[in-house]
Amino acid sequence: MGEPAEKYSITLPRDIAEAAKQRSGSSGLSTHAPVAVARQIERDNLNDLITVAEAEHGPITDEEIQARRDQLHQARREQLGGADAS
Repeated sequence: MGEPAEKYSITLPRDIAEAAKQRSGSSGLSTHAPVAVARQIERDNLNDLITVAEAEHGPITDEEIQARRDQLHQARREQLGGADAS
């Protein structure tokens, strides 16, 4: 986020604002908010990609999701050197 900054005014629910203030500490909401907005934009973009892929290839099943999770967990175990034969 090295681009020039502009100042905006936003309204947040009090509980969210307080939690964000606690987490951001001395850096303040001005540091915390752009990261949160950027993360939401990433999520929105990923959801757009999923929508396009599902329109072209059909919906992703729960079984396909679980199979990919299992593959990811196995790969992580192997990276950590803790792969077992199971």
